Amino acid sequence: MASAPEYTAPALDKGLDILELLAETSGALSQSEIAEATGRSIGQIFRVLSTLERRGYVFRDKQSGLYTLAMKLLELAHRHPPLRGLVSIAQPIMQVLAEQARQSCNLAVLDGSEVRVVAQVESPADFGFRVRVGAAFDLATTATGAVLSATSPQAADAVVRADTMHPGITDVVAPILGARGTVVAALTVPYVAIAFSEVDADRVQELASAAAKEISGLLSGEAFTGS
Repeated sequence: MASAPEYTAPALDKGLDILELLAETSGALSQSEIAEATGRSIGQIFRVLSTLERRGYVFRDKQSGLYTLAMKLLELAHRHPPLRGLVSIAQPIMQVLAEQARQSCNLAVLDGSEVRVVAQVESPADFGFRVRVGAAFDLATTATGAVLSATSPQAADAVVRADTMHPGITDVVAPILGARGTVVAALTVPYVAIAFSEVDADRVQELASAAAKEISGLLSGEAFTGS
């Protein structure tokens, strides 16, 4: 039996290579650096870069001419109905959690082999640990990753452990379950313990678990009856 023909789209390949390169680069890159890193000539990527800039996927600094990834991809992700629904349900509950815990909190989902932050609420206190929306972290070494990759909701419940990347931060993570009872997201409070902390870690754990259950209930269409 003959195999199906393999079609290629060279311009699309170039565009995706550029986007992936810029996503993996912390700083800005010049046109020649992008060409070299993608294994193409400047002439081959010039029009692709121009199109990506015009469509809002990359940003070109007018003075330096250097390129960085714009926020268009994140914007598209938030237009996706499942993610948009999750964030819209979670955001007001996260706001209440932040007020009660006097700490910041964030919402993350599984993105391949990474943890991707899709929502964030600042701490109402004078201190707090902020995580940028769109930031990605290693799945294997984070408490949030342990919850998202858990094989059962019970295995992911009430994860509390020191943050491996930020000394002084304790990650309090609770699973958010979808309609089928599987873990679809994780609610994390990066707990900062200092002399001025108004709420202790045990209480924050209770609040985070209750908030996650409330979000889970709304996602599955069930009323939340917790206190």
